[in-house]
Amino acid sequence: MMRKATELIAQAERQCQDRHVKLTTKRKLVLKALLSSDRALSAYELVSLCKVEFDQIIPAMSVYRILDFLVGQNLAHKLDLANKYVACGHIDCHVEHELSQFLICSVCQKVSEVTLNERTREGLIDQVQDAGFTLIDPQLEISCVCNECGEKGE
Repeated sequence: MMRKATELIAQAERQCQDRHVKLTTKRKLVLKALLSSDRALSAYELVSLCKVEFDQIIPAMSVYRILDFLVGQNLAHKLDLANKYVACGHIDCHVEHELSQFLICSVCQKVSEVTLNERTREGLIDQVQDAGFTLIDPQLEISCVCNECGEKGE
């Protein structure tokens, strides 16, 4: 996992350079913490993880600012229902993703990001417009049970 995280951080750094923004050491550290987890993390969980796993103390307010940056650069996503964050599952892709769907296990909080296909995305937008609304945030968060928890009968 660490090798993959290192490769993804290098890719994120290249993307930031292309956008003329800096992926600072602390930003890399928070991104690495998000990449090391298979579940969404709150800012305070990230503070704790950085302290325990990386021996780095980052104040919560700094973590919030870093998370805002990472979300703004499409390197992380905020899950509104849980008020937690996950690393973007498509950092190593070279395309923009307009409609991510987050599958969130209601038992263990594991998160998986999948991209909806174009036909499904267009259908959703059509349904929203047909109902007399304009889609502002196309991010979908779906409560599920992962296969591991399902097999345990939880």
